[in-house]
Amino acid sequence: MDLVDLDAMAEAHPGLADLDETALERLKLMVNGAQEVVGLDHLISVLAGGPSMAGDDVIRCYVGFEPSGTAHIGWKVLALRLRKLLDAQANVMVFLADWHAWVNDKFSGDMAAIQTTARYMEDTFRALLGHPEEGEGAGQLRFVWASTVMSDGDYWARVLRCSKGMTLAQVRKTFSIMGRDEASSDNDLSKFYYPAMQAADIGHMHIDLAIGGMDQRKAHMYMRDVSQRWGWRKATCLHTPIISGLNASGGRMETFDHKMSKSDPRGAILLHDDQAVMRKKMRKAYLDPADEHSPVYELAEHIVLPEQGVIHVTPNPKFGEPSTWDDLDAFRAAVADGTLHPLDAKWGVADGLAAGLSSVASHFEAEPDLLEAVRTLMGR
Repeated sequence: MDLVDLDAMAEAHPGLADLDETALERLKLMVNGAQEVVGLDHLISVLAGGPSMAGDDVIRCYVGFEPSGTAHIGWKVLALRLRKLLDAQANVMVFLADWHAWVNDKFSGDMAAIQTTARYMEDTFRALLGHPEEGEGAGQLRFVWASTVMSDGDYWARVLRCSKGMTLAQVRKTFSIMGRDEASSDNDLSKFYYPAMQAADIGHMHIDLAIGGMDQRKAHMYMRDVSQRWGWRKATCLHTPIISGLNASGGRMETFDHKMSKSDPRGAILLHDDQAVMRKKMRKAYLDPADEHSPVYELAEHIVLPEQGVIHVTPNPKFGEPSTWDDLDAFRAAVADGTLHPLDAKWGVADGLAAGLSSVASHFEAEPDLLEAVRTLMGR
């Protein structure tokens, strides 16, 4: 897939030419390598000296999660992006959408279970991001819960404005952001407020850059449409690639039916899987040497190569010598022409994933209580 490259966007965004070298490098760190960026001119404006959404010079970024259980490897794609944003001196917010999870029937609406999972998520992101400094300033990480934001009457006024003028049919088209089809919620009015709540979150918290997987694109476009209607400034939106389930094959569909999900244990790599478990799962992952589409290649492209820089392949000595790959096309070509056995390629990617999750493993080995609590809740 084609990923964002600022150098190729200069003609569409003439403001890039006005940025000094430092600002341009910050912007490249923020957006290069994303699958899509919408509304880039707002970020360019702030980096050129204009006001952020909060009226200062701090770029505030946001990614929202429903607390719904243990994490799978797709979180790693977002975490790598958040790490770049911190390095670019943006303020990064992980929004723990506890009430949104309640609306979406996570843990059957048990708010205590949802909030236990939110605390687990805080620990997970601290470990994924290397325990950065926390606070509201540039280059800092913060966690905000929906239950704190929603106590503000101004928030609910914004939710109503975000709902005004939207038809039920329009709202139904956004239900995929909840992992639901359009006909799934006709007996539950609260779910029709979900898209308006998500749009209101971004505006109410003065977010400059809204981040999510491509499956969140409809919610972000809803937010930008609402902002246009009410004359509000529109946040930039950045979308990261979706990692497919291990059994997915062929071209990618807009419905995101191929998306990796922890509800399919055989098709998902969890953040807490060790190297042996990852190798076992990857053994059965789809990888046809004649097909350039494979979840194995997605994991290599979006996680292992960006983080590790290389893929180390160590076959059984009886079948070949160790090799190192720093280019995805060359890696794919080696599988296609038989230079690399598909199983060796799979295990090389699995080993790279395990190496990148060592900080998470170390954290929860030392402090296992929240992880065990969430595992208990998921198994009850």
